[in-house]
Amino acid sequence: MSTTEEIATSDTDLPEPSDAPAANRRSTHNGLYVRLHFYAGVFIGPFILIAAVTGALYAISPTLESIMSRDLLTVTQTGTPEPLSEQVSAAVATQRAIQPDLQLVAVAPAAGPEDTTRVLFSDPSLGESERRAVFVDPYTALPVGDSVVYGSSGALPMRTWIDKLHRDLHLGEPGRIYSELAASWLWIVGLAGLVIWVRRVRSRRARNGWGWLFAADRSQRARGRTLNWHGAVGMWVLPLALLLSVTGMTWSPYAGENITELRQQLSWTTPAVSTALPGSTASAHDSGSDHHSGGHVEHTSTDPAERIAQLEQVYATARAEGIAQAAEIAVPAAPGQAFAVKERRMPGIYTVDSIAVDGATGAVTDRLAYADWPLMAKLTNWGIQFHMGLLFGLLNQLLLLAAMIGLVTVIVRGYLLWWRRRPTRGAGRFAMGRAPRRGALRQSSPWLVVPVLAAALVVGWFVPLVGLSLLGFLAVDILLGLAGRVRATS
Repeated sequence: MSTTEEIATSDTDLPEPSDAPAANRRSTHNGLYVRLHFYAGVFIGPFILIAAVTGALYAISPTLESIMSRDLLTVTQTGTPEPLSEQVSAAVATQRAIQPDLQLVAVAPAAGPEDTTRVLFSDPSLGESERRAVFVDPYTALPVGDSVVYGSSGALPMRTWIDKLHRDLHLGEPGRIYSELAASWLWIVGLAGLVIWVRRVRSRRARNGWGWLFAADRSQRARGRTLNWHGAVGMWVLPLALLLSVTGMTWSPYAGENITELRQQLSWTTPAVSTALPGSTASAHDSGSDHHSGGHVEHTSTDPAERIAQLEQVYATARAEGIAQAAEIAVPAAPGQAFAVKERRMPGIYTVDSIAVDGATGAVTDRLAYADWPLMAKLTNWGIQFHMGLLFGLLNQLLLLAAMIGLVTVIVRGYLLWWRRRPTRGAGRFAMGRAPRRGALRQSSPWLVVPVLAAALVVGWFVPLVGLSLLGFLAVDILLGLAGRVRATS
């Protein structure tokens, strides 16, 4: 994450006299990337480092959860599962003995032969996106325990704690600033470093091919060796870093709002099945699909016992209609609403098909196939699942873990490069690494300056924390320049 500014000042990079003007332009352009890479690396590096360390833990949290909470999540297969309604009734009775006022809101039937059934309740005392769950052995219809679950993936407390550590360091909304800075700057620092590294390799190793972009030159020593490992490892982690940066920004408080608004304007939002029964006046979930049912259907009641009794038929209908993956059944809370059955975010599941089923008749009142989602909504869903380590299971998690370890080494080597550039004579006890050469922007032509400033304004508006921090870098740069002039004249 630190600077590779020796590229522009190394004797081996000096132009031949006949090519001096073009080489000077390349050096000036390279200086812009170097200064951006340097300042962002020095000041934003700590935020990215924290995000990488917590992200490494977050990447393997699903596996840690499956090990630590095995007693809640798994059972021994013993015969044939009991009816779903009996499993839910047992969970409701258990929960009412503890907290009688909680409302049944959803059921996640056992996805596999060794999985438990989750019966979910709304609890006003819990935080946003949190629900209380009772886990039931499907073969005995006996509860095996309860816990708080979080989000669409149903994370248990340990994984939720790691999630919030990665998201906001358990500091709430103020803490989310750190994660937005990290996600917003990661792609900028990475792409600037890519340009610098490609130009360095092209000028020094062109005869050996482009494979050297991904391999460190072990013949170098000291700072040169560190620089080569910094660039080569950075090339390996860059694709994943860019993907994590983009998906991370969708969760951020400020840039995330702009991304959400842009998706709405371009109709890239995630659609949802409608739960309004035909002929009813009940409100429906926002849906991106048309209704495919006709005729008037009698409104079902909201009696909990009747709702529970209807679950068996609803689940059977869903499976017959192709919802064969792990699913969650949302229990309607008001008259005139259908059950919504939606596939859960689980490792190895790449679709999120959903249907609405009338509990009284078992008729499908609406359906939404994943194939009908807008392309960008699909890509967003896959990106988020990959970010969470759920897209393709353990391999996904190990890949993210390796990328985060690589990113940590890139950042550490970057700071080591900066430290080794510090003056060693007459600079005092607390000497720091030198910044790259100044004046690159002043020496650039308007054809370069205008697009750069325009791009900075657009990015700064769309990603506000990038704009504010960029102004901060500019202020620091100006102050350092003024201090240097004072020292030179004194």
